[in-house]
Amino acid sequence: MSSASHNAGGVEILIRRLDPDLPLPAYAHPGDAGADLVTTEDVVVGPGQRAVVGTGIAIALPEGYAAFVHPRSGLAARCGLTLVNAPGTVDAGYRGEVRVTLLNTDQETPVKLARGDRVAQLVVQRVERAEFREVEELPESVRGTGGFGSTGGHAARS
Repeated sequence: MSSASHNAGGVEILIRRLDPDLPLPAYAHPGDAGADLVTTEDVVVGPGQRAVVGTGIAIALPEGYAAFVHPRSGLAARCGLTLVNAPGTVDAGYRGEVRVTLLNTDQETPVKLARGDRVAQLVVQRVERAEFREVEELPESVRGTGGFGSTGGHAARS
């Protein structure tokens, strides 16, 4: 049996609720790209510290899809709370609990979260599987080998 099917609203993702008292991921507004994920536990993330929290769900993505765990912009703006490995990647073959690695970037104030608080967003996307082919030379491009910061855009330069 396929782990997903397509419908008018998008791709159907099979989900296993690991914590029956918490809500399934949900979109806050029509057109939102990310569905909210909640924490399964009360946690205090101290200044500059990390915490790994569960979301109470496991999912089955179809081949050709991945889910990406993104920070919530409101938490980042208000508290400095973000994700260490943003976005975190959930591969199609993974069947364990979706967990979130939080990081408090504030240098002075701890962030207190309660069980059921929204902590991240889950974005499901189609992904291509690359076929890597080694070559002696790469084709030319306008950008060439310019790397970090090569396109400018920041006034503070040395």
